[in-house]
Amino acid sequence: MAVTAPPRSPGSAEAPPPGAGVFGGPGGDTPIRPRSFNAVDAWVLVASIGSSFALIWVIFRLMPISGAVGFLFWWFVSFAFIYWLAMLQLEGPLVAKDRLMAVLIVTGTGILIVPLVSIIVFVTAKGIAYIRPHVFVQTNNLCGQLDGPTCGGIAHAIVGTLEQVAIAMVISVPLAVLCAVYLNEIGGPLRRPVRLFVDAMSGVPSIVAGLFIYAVVVVSLGWGFSGFAAALALSILMLPTVTRTSEEVLRLVPDGLREGSLALGGYEWRTVWNVVLPTARSGLITAVILGVARAVGETAPVLLTAFGAQVMNGNPFHGPQESLPLFIWTYVRFNPGEAPYLRAWMASFVLIVLVLGLFTLARVLGTRTSIERRQKRAAKRDAKRAAAEPGGARA
Repeated sequence: MAVTAPPRSPGSAEAPPPGAGVFGGPGGDTPIRPRSFNAVDAWVLVASIGSSFALIWVIFRLMPISGAVGFLFWWFVSFAFIYWLAMLQLEGPLVAKDRLMAVLIVTGTGILIVPLVSIIVFVTAKGIAYIRPHVFVQTNNLCGQLDGPTCGGIAHAIVGTLEQVAIAMVISVPLAVLCAVYLNEIGGPLRRPVRLFVDAMSGVPSIVAGLFIYAVVVVSLGWGFSGFAAALALSILMLPTVTRTSEEVLRLVPDGLREGSLALGGYEWRTVWNVVLPTARSGLITAVILGVARAVGETAPVLLTAFGAQVMNGNPFHGPQESLPLFIWTYVRFNPGEAPYLRAWMASFVLIVLVLGLFTLARVLGTRTSIERRQKRAAKRDAKRAAAEPGGARA
């Protein structure tokens, strides 16, 4: 019995033959995926690097030109051209463009990573040699100019930094997220002025925020220097960064989720609270991290509001308080000699480790908390449904 194929609709397209290339490879014999990278591509990459190096080396030897920067620049240009030309002949124009863009992206990423890694390595090499256990539990009030870099510690600066950044987060993060929700989810006649004000705050120098808090809180209200005043100045710096980043993250939430929640009868505030914000949780954590990075290394606002202290002050609401950036600036600016500079390098290393630790902890806790909460809620819902069904309690 013969089996006939079902009739095709007039607008349907024929499927390509099994051997045809999906992306128009040479001859159309084999399918080509731009992201695939095999041994032949590796050999082409190595050959392009070597041939471009030889070409530029010969040109620099024959012509009266020199310079390491120029050599590297023209080497990269010739490598990109030779690599693109080789892939064009072997794989076709689509794969050649993809490989060229991959080379440009990887090169740009490397150029950005090299300074960051250099700073971390340099600060680590300078500061890690003088790290001792007592550095994290002692203060520096009994150390003089002639004492070595291992004298005393920076416990008072670590406590001040953690308290000031924590208070600034408590103040700025809820306000920033609410502002982002208003700009992206609610809207209204004040949306454009609020966005303009947030953009203007993004360009405010940090010393202006410190001067504002100094004039209003420290002098006018008479509260004096304190860690809380420094936290207020840092929150002003964090607010626009967290707001703009949170707004961009909320824009990435698919509209279908909002429409589905509203179609099921949910109010707008429940849609934002139960659908939009949980979906954007990872991005909101990134926004908070960027805000902390904006404020944790500031010295000028802390100098004008917390003033600094050589003794431990665990009360951020009363009396001057130290911080790691202010500690570093003080020992570089007002303490001539080798030992103060070494203390500053040690504090710089601790500040980098502290910031990296806080960022990593925020990432891990945010991801795990999101997954664990969803799993627990799903398990509770399944248990309730099973108990509500007839015979579910007996089973």
